[in-house]
Amino acid sequence: MLTRRHFLSGTGAGLFLSGYPVHGFTKNAIKGRIVVVLLEGGMDGLLAVPPIGDDNLFKQRRALVASNPLKLNPLFGIHPNFKNFSSMLLNDEASIIHATSFPYVGRSHFEGQNVLQGGMLTPFSIKTGWLGRAMDIAKTAGKAMSLETPLIIRGANDLDNFYPARIKHSRLPSSETLRLIQSTHLNNAAKVIGKLTKNSMKMGVVSQARDPLSLAAEAGRAMREKDGPRVAVVKIPQFDDHSEIGTDTGHHPELFTLVDRTFGKLKSELKEEWKNTIVLTMTEFGRTVKENGSAGTDHGYGSVGLLAGGLINRSSVVANWPGLSNKDLYEKRDLYATIDYRSICAACLEAAFGLDHDVISERVFLDKTIPRTYGHIFG
Repeated sequence: MLTRRHFLSGTGAGLFLSGYPVHGFTKNAIKGRIVVVLLEGGMDGLLAVPPIGDDNLFKQRRALVASNPLKLNPLFGIHPNFKNFSSMLLNDEASIIHATSFPYVGRSHFEGQNVLQGGMLTPFSIKTGWLGRAMDIAKTAGKAMSLETPLIIRGANDLDNFYPARIKHSRLPSSETLRLIQSTHLNNAAKVIGKLTKNSMKMGVVSQARDPLSLAAEAGRAMREKDGPRVAVVKIPQFDDHSEIGTDTGHHPELFTLVDRTFGKLKSELKEEWKNTIVLTMTEFGRTVKENGSAGTDHGYGSVGLLAGGLINRSSVVANWPGLSNKDLYEKRDLYATIDYRSICAACLEAAFGLDHDVISERVFLDKTIPRTYGHIFG
């Protein structure tokens, strides 16, 4: 029987490209680029960026702290597997947001991902995503490389979907073959096939790889083109470590290395466009402060966000640290989220798309109370 856990662990990496300038719709194409890296399953932010200056860290989870974290400042360190990201911090092109989350306090993966991508406080309350709504306002459109457009980039405007086949011995059809197929269909079906003909010939041969690093490279190459996409979403799954999470080595540290190499691959492939780019990670929730009986952690609240890109000109660790004593924990078990991650997403939209914060808060997140954090990251 396929259980929910098996379903989640089997969810593969994915790449979704959008925000292509479209003739007749795009006006004054935005210069900036945004890459969202979705860390599905709930990343343990205390293992990724441990508050080594908080004595309660070692009292609460002595067995879940890397033995040699890289020191960032008197309060925070970073897991040594984040080598590329640490270099970006040294070069003033990365920032860390700690004790943060979307204001969702449930512990459901499905609800959490929906809140994360939709940008609303109530799960399943909207059919568009916060990034898609921002693209609508910025007057940019495009296509999604997926069988189904992910919620985060769905907007009011239709996106053309193009999904490259990965069938053994298959090859791209010729334009003549597609035109023959189109001639046998009528009305909307013919229009859809016509779009496929145009898009498949434009895209050319697409790499066969499905791993996050290859997908990040594909995104970087596409986004550095003048008429390439302005938005990419890369999915990295399997952070749901309820047992044997690992510290120096193990499953979570291996995923840290993968995330770190994804940052590095995006930078190397974006080339000159890196200076116009912001990359941000998102995860549906954090993990419990204390380990469980299986050397893992369970669904929690606060986590950490990693940001990098040339749009950042001064590295920082942004946090309103709540503390890790039992009295300071959310429901006596979780890191308290003191920064609304929607405010971080809003700052990234302001930097890349040039939108006013009040417009973003009111029309993208439909919440006028979201604070402006732009100066903490891009100031």
